[in-house]
Amino acid sequence: MKQSMIQNSQNGITYYTFENLAKAEGVHHLFTTRLGGVSTGIYDSMNLSGILGDDQAAVEKNYQRIASLDFPIDDMVCAQQTHSRNVRLVTAADRGNRPVRKRGFTDIDGLVTNDPSVTLVTHYADCVPLYFYDPAVRAIGLSHAGWRGTAGQIGANTVQAMIENFDSNPRDILVGIGPSICKDCFEVGNEVAEEFDHILPWVTNFITPCAEKPDKSYIDLQGINRQSLINVGVAADNIELPGICTKENSDIFYSHRVAGRARGSLAAFLRLT
Repeated sequence: MKQSMIQNSQNGITYYTFENLAKAEGVHHLFTTRLGGVSTGIYDSMNLSGILGDDQAAVEKNYQRIASLDFPIDDMVCAQQTHSRNVRLVTAADRGNRPVRKRGFTDIDGLVTNDPSVTLVTHYADCVPLYFYDPAVRAIGLSHAGWRGTAGQIGANTVQAMIENFDSNPRDILVGIGPSICKDCFEVGNEVAEEFDHILPWVTNFITPCAEKPDKSYIDLQGINRQSLINVGVAADNIELPGICTKENSDIFYSHRVAGRARGSLAAFLRLT
């Protein structure tokens, strides 16, 4: 399994990219860290959420800093994420829907487009970022997979949306699974593990009982998302894993498991070129 994300530094901003997407022509992407922004206090420093209490002017400046990395700020589109399995087709009419502005849609955790004028944006603090690029038909997707979205197979839903809207072949799609909480850190109550097992009977190998706490288990969200995509036809060799845990590296990434809501938010950016 590929685990080869690249750390980059440009214009004072530290961010990560995938090897497979960086090598592909026609797509531009990154995943932010908490480094390189202007926010202060608990939001230090590259907070990209406008709904956690940070100064809105600071959030806007952080977006302007990201825009300097060739992501035009007026092209950005995001939705109000609710840990759903819902995926929306995005067009040029949606451009400019950033957290510091009124968003045109809610209850959406996955976005797809084939419009080069659009930059897709999703937000994170331990949940799993899923990047999709189909070079054959020039289409992209970006999805936020928390544990509920993972159980609901939002990644597979995103692939299906690309099939329906762009006639994608899953075998052509390149996938990046971004920095997120790892299988050794995502401890949950057994009721959550049982819900996964009820919805996805094949997840047994991705759930590990906690030896010290009989009422707890560890769940491999990255692994489940990867297998779900393989199950719908994405080639295993086309999927890149991060090799990075946000909880274990909370000095670089915002982590909900470490700080709760007293934190900022990371973001994924993806656009066609």
